[in-house]
Amino acid sequence: MGETVVTVQDLAKHYKDVKAVDGISFTVKRGEIFGIVGPNGAGKTTTIECIAGMRSPDNGLVNVLGLHPTNDSALLKQRIGLQQQESEIPDRLKLKEAMLLFSSFYEDVLDYKELLTQLNLWEKKDAYFSTLSGGQKKRFFVAMALIGNPDVLFLDELTSGLDPQARRSIWKLVKSLREQGRTIVLSTHYMDEAEKLCDRVAVIDRGKIAALDSPANLILSHGGHTRVLFDVEEDFDHQFLSGIPGVESVQRENDSCSLEVSIRSAIVEIVKGLDSADNGLDSFRIEAPDLEDVFLNITGREVRD
Repeated sequence: MGETVVTVQDLAKHYKDVKAVDGISFTVKRGEIFGIVGPNGAGKTTTIECIAGMRSPDNGLVNVLGLHPTNDSALLKQRIGLQQQESEIPDRLKLKEAMLLFSSFYEDVLDYKELLTQLNLWEKKDAYFSTLSGGQKKRFFVAMALIGNPDVLFLDELTSGLDPQARRSIWKLVKSLREQGRTIVLSTHYMDEAEKLCDRVAVIDRGKIAALDSPANLILSHGGHTRVLFDVEEDFDHQFLSGIPGVESVQRENDSCSLEVSIRSAIVEIVKGLDSADNGLDSFRIEAPDLEDVFLNITGREVRD
């Protein structure tokens, strides 16, 4: 990764009494996939729209490719691409017509035929927008965001509402865009998506950055304990498990037992204990912490509107 291409410093955006974005700061390096995650209403979309010049912040500094999103709006729009969370074009517009229209807005354009082919949409070139499936619409909006050959691409909740197969197809696409040398700023509420795609992730909660690091480092710092789970017979005495070094908690509910462990050596001792007791190994499984655990530990486990 090279030089910094996006700088955000003390960014703030308020709507009456609501602090949608409340003084956040971060940078994005060239060639990086930078993720922004957080609960609904955390300020993810507002942040992206301020960086891309779609909204004017109330306070703070934003610089993209050496340009100010508002003062240098015309120049910046030639060098960035934006796929918004909510996007529509006229239902009776054909894909080919839309691509030609958007091509006319840019000085340096990619071949729309190649774009539609790469995104598996060339056979739909003469189809009306209204006839596309949800996944096809998402891919088409990416094609429109790419038509101006952008250096920096902003993707806002790109895979929201898609089925697992379509989501993984989009993931493959995003990785290929990074391989082309593009910088990507991606917002998502899917933690598995951020963990698989992003080089670094900013967790935003209530308009502030609660944590920022690589997914691996976030899991190490905030993911919590590894969980060990297994089924037990009714007469199984689980009390001895609490005495194993590194076992932080033991919970039993009917025929299931769940342990939280802080060191890997504890897992070996648990297996030995279960083997001696001739119980639990048939259903034994380990759940390592992931980015979803980080998200829940940082933002809280209660549902918020």
